[in-house]
Amino acid sequence: MSETVADRILSRLRQWDVTEVFGYPGDGINGLLAAWGRAGNTPRFIQARHEEMAAFQAVGYAKFSGRVGVCAATSGPGAIHLLNGLYDAKLDHVPVVAIVGQTHRSAMGGSYQQEVDLHALYKDVASDFLETVTVPEQLPNVLDRAVRTAYGRRAPTAVIVPADVQEMAYTEPSHAFKMVPSSLDRSDWETVPSQESLERAAEILNTGDKVAILVGQGAAGARDEVVEVAELLGAGIAKALLGMDVLPDARPNVTGATGLLGTRPSYELMRDCDTLLTIGSSFPYSQFLPDFGTARGVQIDLDPHMIGMRYPYEVNLVGGAAATLRRLIPLLRRNEARDWYDEVCAAVERWNDVTRRRAELSADPVNPEYVAHRLSPLLPDNAIVTADSGSVTNWYARHLRFREGMRGSLSGTLATMGCAVPYAIGAKFAHPDRPVVALVGDGAMQMNGTAELITAAKYAKDWDDPRLVIGVWNNRDLNQVTWEMRAMEGAPQFEPSQALPDVSYAALASAMGLTGIRVEKPEGVEPAWREALAADGPAVVEFLTDPSVPPIPPHATWEQMESTARSLVNGDPDRVDVARQGLKAKVQEFLPGSGQTAE
Repeated sequence: MSETVADRILSRLRQWDVTEVFGYPGDGINGLLAAWGRAGNTPRFIQARHEEMAAFQAVGYAKFSGRVGVCAATSGPGAIHLLNGLYDAKLDHVPVVAIVGQTHRSAMGGSYQQEVDLHALYKDVASDFLETVTVPEQLPNVLDRAVRTAYGRRAPTAVIVPADVQEMAYTEPSHAFKMVPSSLDRSDWETVPSQESLERAAEILNTGDKVAILVGQGAAGARDEVVEVAELLGAGIAKALLGMDVLPDARPNVTGATGLLGTRPSYELMRDCDTLLTIGSSFPYSQFLPDFGTARGVQIDLDPHMIGMRYPYEVNLVGGAAATLRRLIPLLRRNEARDWYDEVCAAVERWNDVTRRRAELSADPVNPEYVAHRLSPLLPDNAIVTADSGSVTNWYARHLRFREGMRGSLSGTLATMGCAVPYAIGAKFAHPDRPVVALVGDGAMQMNGTAELITAAKYAKDWDDPRLVIGVWNNRDLNQVTWEMRAMEGAPQFEPSQALPDVSYAALASAMGLTGIRVEKPEGVEPAWREALAADGPAVVEFLTDPSVPPIPPHATWEQMESTARSLVNGDPDRVDVARQGLKAKVQEFLPGSGQTAE
């Protein structure tokens, strides 16, 4: 049998060193599936339970491997299902290639079964590169550009292949008019700013007395340079959520996450600094950056499209973080005054004490902060941690202390629910020799996680280190939205939208042949984590947590707390004062020594 277009797709992916493709079958990619059979399942087809999960797995794989993630889906509904995961890749700047089927060319325009205008559907999410292969000679250029663009632009791209084209005999593009040849090589490059712009940036940083550094995922690989710059300038270092694993939290001047879910020291660092250096981050919330006019600013980012946003920076340096910092360091003068540095370090010490005391407070039945707090020191040094969107994100951001060698990520900009478990599965294929831990709320677990337990069970035997631990915060509430309604809208919990069915996730895991552990008391938290981390396969640890523990913002005021109090009593004026006092006591209990107590 002659080589088909589908055969050549798989062989070209192998040439690009693609070893896994995450997907779900359908007749729109039957030609590809047959080619996979002929190719001995190389690259390996990883079967998710749903195309959205396949896309998330590709994103998780790409985030933790540094290589392109590839996903595949059939035409129509399959292509539609990929979208949420692909948007997650787009907004977090992750290289992913989607290979999507389409109905036969002869049926196009005929309102045929599963016929969807995929170019219209994908033109935003795959705006960096989107193309349909209509003849065999077109294939290598289209597929190569999709992979190369995904890497170069750090973005999702899409290749659409109609079902009949997949089964056509493959023919190479010839040396002829209107033929487009292609090549495989993707060499590395280094982007650096001009010397003049570096000197302007150094002038700003050298005149700062209170320098703050904000790092995001773009600073990964520049750890030593960031540390050296901070030491020279006597700076504190805050981390965007996507940059949590850029630097170890053991460094005394690392203040942890910033933003609504961040720490008090990071909030104060941004509030009180006179100079801001942002490295590899498009952190979107300007209200958590210095007030305009109070601090001078310098930004470093590889992408000129993302530079100069969020804050009125005076100098915008377009370049890779490590390469740019290496050229900047010789221009910096050591700030001998250490008052600011010492102040930042003292604030970090106070905060660490606050988080410990908050975690150890009693709750009904288990304090959700305690669950994350006890996990942190138990994590292996080579652990990979994924977190979902919801109140669990607060505990990930505030209680996990990243050590050297640990990795972590979440859906940073899209902030989509249901990503942590498929991310974790993607991470296991990227690093089958490392333990992976997913932190999930019960809402996200019901949305996507329970089905993907089947995927974890299916592939666990193939991982060198079989540990995949899924921690579920079961509070029977869509808790983050509940607290947002209270704090931001002054509205009570709308129970029909917020209350969740009480599901035993541990029992579900056990029914699938996985380790299932249910924790109903605080004293069971640490033993449960230890048992799960020692299991010889995937494990689900279900913690019954208290939904009334507030994820208090680092800048909370008592005016906001009073609004929350009103929401708790449905606005009844006769009960507001009582509720306010009760809430004040509750919040004060969770803010010991933090400096946040209102007058």
